[in-house]
Amino acid sequence: MTTNINVDTATLYEEDFYLWLERTAELLKNRQLENLDYDNLIEEIEAMGRSEKHSLESNLIVVLMHLLKYKYQPQKRSRSWLSSIFEHRRRLIKAFKTSPSLKRYYQEVFDECYKYAVKQASIETGLPLNIFPNTSPFTREETLDFDFLPQDD
Repeated sequence: MTTNINVDTATLYEEDFYLWLERTAELLKNRQLENLDYDNLIEEIEAMGRSEKHSLESNLIVVLMHLLKYKYQPQKRSRSWLSSIFEHRRRLIKAFKTSPSLKRYYQEVFDECYKYAVKQASIETGLPLNIFPNTSPFTREETLDFDFLPQDD
């Protein structure tokens, strides 16, 4: 791809984001660092990191919520719950394979994500919040274990 590199990349960022991405990649490949839009490039790289963290949190909350529903509403268990648990575990494990440093973040946000999962499980099941323990009944390892499902109380 050949493009006119003289176009102001900072302006391009505001006018045509996809073209800005292409232009930035071309500038990097050609080692034309003096023409880079550093401010927006830094912003986008930082946003990518935040997005990875947000995705991890979202997937973790879904796994924990469905594990809670599975444990505390056994009469309503469904294949869709099992499928959701499997899919979101898979996403978490894949994220750890492509970005091993996210494992540390997983450890850091586990308890906070559990609290959100409790609230969401309460909303979805209609069960009162006090039915669920204050701390996760599932270990961090169990939460990721494809073979683990909670037992009835």
